[in-house]
Amino acid sequence: MHITIKYQDMMNNSLKVIALREMRILKTLTPAQLETLAAEAIFGKVAKNAVIYNIGSPMDYVYLVEKGSVKLGMVASCGKTLTKELVYDNEVFGENIFTSELVTKEYAEAMTEVKFYKIPVGVFQSLIVENNVFATSIMNIIVTKLQNLEERLQNFVFRKAKERIVDFIFRTGTRKGVKIGINECLIDHGMSHREIAYLTDTSRQTVARILNELKKENFIHYGSRKSSKILIRDLNTLQNYVMVG
Repeated sequence: MHITIKYQDMMNNSLKVIALREMRILKTLTPAQLETLAAEAIFGKVAKNAVIYNIGSPMDYVYLVEKGSVKLGMVASCGKTLTKELVYDNEVFGENIFTSELVTKEYAEAMTEVKFYKIPVGVFQSLIVENNVFATSIMNIIVTKLQNLEERLQNFVFRKAKERIVDFIFRTGTRKGVKIGINECLIDHGMSHREIAYLTDTSRQTVARILNELKKENFIHYGSRKSSKILIRDLNTLQNYVMVG
């Protein structure tokens, strides 16, 4: 069951400036620009499974994740839910504001408890106009996301299910994994097998089967009660598997 939570700003400007200054994506902003951003940005915190915005919502804000994981998805005409993208700490979503669309074609749902800032579109656009380096970083993010979607399409056409799921584990480990020991890496993707299936264009049964195979082959390890937490035995070995596949 999805839960929509109304949230309100719970942080004063000085605290917001301190927090925003630590976000990688905002490192190129000047102190004055950070002050402006803090004055306009609204801090919010939502629980797991909360809907941050839904399909058809006005495109009024750009969102910065301070802590947590967010799933962006769409609903096809047949009624099937498609997971478009996952967003993690210090990342942005809703940033593609340079279209003629007035409402969103996707929904944003919290996969964990999420702390984030919603920034009025006008403020975000002003920062892009005023700061060329910041503008370049945002454009790079948009281009990278388009490239990821293209790669996902190519994976669907040219790669087998197991290769797509291994690629998902490797990318998640590279993006948000916590290094343990010399080669091991722990990820907590927070998704069910069905959600991984949506993201890898497979089925829930296929995801469960392949994860079990990878566990038996000692590529990964996970407990029966916490299957969303995966220990990657060796990220380099998994990378070689992806490249060979």
